[in-house]
Amino acid sequence: MSRISNVERKTSETDIKIKMNLDGVGNYNISTGINFFDHMMESFSKHSMIDLEVIAEGDIQVDDHHTIEDVGILLGQAFLEAIGEKIGIKRMAHAIVPMDESVATIAVDISGRSYCNMNLNFTNEKIGDMTSAIVIHFFESFASSAKLNIYGEVQGENDHHKCEAIFKAFAKALKDAIKVEHDQMPSTKGVI
Repeated sequence: MSRISNVERKTSETDIKIKMNLDGVGNYNISTGINFFDHMMESFSKHSMIDLEVIAEGDIQVDDHHTIEDVGILLGQAFLEAIGEKIGIKRMAHAIVPMDESVATIAVDISGRSYCNMNLNFTNEKIGDMTSAIVIHFFESFASSAKLNIYGEVQGENDHHKCEAIFKAFAKALKDAIKVEHDQMPSTKGVI
């Protein structure tokens, strides 16, 4: 079973191409024009062991919102395509990841339903060259197009550490949830 996707999306604001292999080794090629976001996507790929290529051009001269939102949407679409029928997956998983003084908790359910509940309180308007308020919206966009539930929270003092911990926790939880453990549909409904 090949769990690979290749998706593209072009709008008047962004032009994005994503390749994803859920059964990879954490190889990545990320270029969005937003350095800190690139760092988060690289961290996500490395810690989820999902091979990921994200090439995005966006109107970052306006701000980073459209690029990060659209990457979230398309990344979710790539995930939904790659995960396929979901036969045998673990489906639900969680992770707790510390980073220095910060600690992040993420729980995911590949449920076929979209919901995102994130409690992320950043102190500063920017983390590097990325707007901190867009982080929640990235996860909302991913959850909506990937059709899964994400619950997350983070505690700490340093915004860089808090943000990186949340992306690493998301990576670890998703890595666990996509594991194929059996040959059954993991739902009493018989479908996800």
